[in-house]
Order: sequence, then C-alpha cells, then structure tokens
Amino acid sequence: MSFKLGYCTLRWKNPDLEPALATLKEAGWDGWECRLPLDWLGTPARIRRICDNTGMPLAVYTAAGSPDSRDPETIELNKRRMEFAAEVGADCFMYMNGPKPDGRPVTLDDIKAAAEGADQWAEYAAQFGLELSYHIHTNLLVDSIEDWQNYMALLKTAKLCIDVSHAQLWGYEPTASIRDFQSQLNYIHLQDYSSTSRRADGYYLPIWVDVGQACNVDFPAIKQTLEEINFTRWVTACPGEPIPGADDALSEAKRSRRMVEYLRGIGY
Repeated sequence: MSFKLGYCTLRWKNPDLEPALATLKEAGWDGWECRLPLDWLGTPARIRRICDNTGMPLAVYTAAGSPDSRDPETIELNKRRMEFAAEVGADCFMYMNGPKPDGRPVTLDDIKAAAEGADQWAEYAAQFGLELSYHIHTNLLVDSIEDWQNYMALLKTAKLCIDVSHAQLWGYEPTASIRDFQSQLNYIHLQDYSSTSRRADGYYLPIWVDVGQACNVDFPAIKQTLEEINFTRWVTACPGEPIPGADDALSEAKRSRRMVEYLRGIGY
C-alpha cells in the first residue's frame, strides 16, 4: 500500500513558494503541510495556482493559536484560516493545545474547556466541509497519556493527528495509540529524534532529526499498523533541527529527498 506523503514546512519563513514546492515535488513528495501566515500566502486562487503549477496540493493548513483560548481575536483569526483552508481544498485544519496554566497543575476542567473550544472550531469548519485535526504535542496543556485519553473522550466533532514521536515520548507505544484512536484519526505526523531528556519540571527536550536519521520510532511497524486499519489520509514527515546557513526553504526542500527516499524504501 502506498501512502500520500506530505512534507511539513514548519520551519519555512517567507519562502519563494513556487520553486520551493517544485523542489519538494522533485524530491518525491505528494503534498505539503502549510503553517505560513495568510498575508504571505495571498488569496486562495493564488495558492491553488501555485499548487497546480507544481503538482503539490496543500494537504493541511494549521491554526495560529489554539482553540483552548476564548480570546475573540484568536477565534476570528482562525475562522479566516479555516475559510482559507477550505477554499484551497485542504484535507483538514490542524491545531495544537495552548500552554499549561501558570502556577498550578492542569485539571480535568481545563481539559474539558479545551475540548469544548476545539469542538466549537470544528463546528464552524464543518459548514465548509472541513475537518479539524488535533495534533498531540508534548509540553502543552495535554501532556500525558491520561490527559490525552480524557481529551479524546471529550471531543465530539474535532478529530486527531497522532504525531508518533510525541506519543512515544509520553510512553504510549505509537502503534497502540493508532489502534486505540483509529475511529478519530484523520492525520499522521512522522517525526524522529536522536535522544531526549527532561527538565526537573517534566519539560521534554528531544533532539529532533530528519525521519529515518535515528529511527528511535519504529516507522516500519507504524506503516504496517496504518495498513491494517486501512488508513487512507495524509501521512506527513517533519524535518529535524535547522542547519545554520542552509535553513532556507529551497535548501531544506533539497535536503528532504533523503526522508522521502527512506520512507518509500520501507514501503510508505
């Protein structure tokens, strides 16, 4: 089974978009995840044209801020981003949690409120035929297996992006998490790290590398599990730490070839 492989452009800042996407296409990617601001991207028509020219659909667009927040400005900003995502034909709109509360532990009430906010966003997106996808991430509001399970049980409309590296950092074996949450799963992130440590306060400190460079995560087993559950949505790979002097979008796109070749080589 061959998956739709996307590239996460999380480190791109003000790129010359068309040549960078063309280089990703030459490297072997099928699409891309976008985190750029609307004022850099321009109109949906412009982005559709660039995507068509390069053969690189915008698979996933992301939030700016989190639905954990009830700040009216954050809500309105992300309504515009959801509208944009729908107009360019993105498969889903991805968001993360916000930070933990200052000076006290996270409570179940915090998690309930965060899930309610996410479902409000999801209801807005649904009118455009767009799904939300909650990206799990260490060091944010939801930061343990128990809290993740509670959060997913509370979500009614928003769905799930499992980043296999963050699941593993929490101690939730990635293939088990994929099976456990498969009914809510609509997106997958592949990410790799060479080592990790934690501060005294529990903050995770992984050293990120390109997928396949360290293989701390069992990527072949994840592929097999995705095949077993008949997953047909986007699978996106994240790059490692930036390389000083070679951290522009075009250099990163050229360097990404080794990731897609690794993934295709093990059956993705």
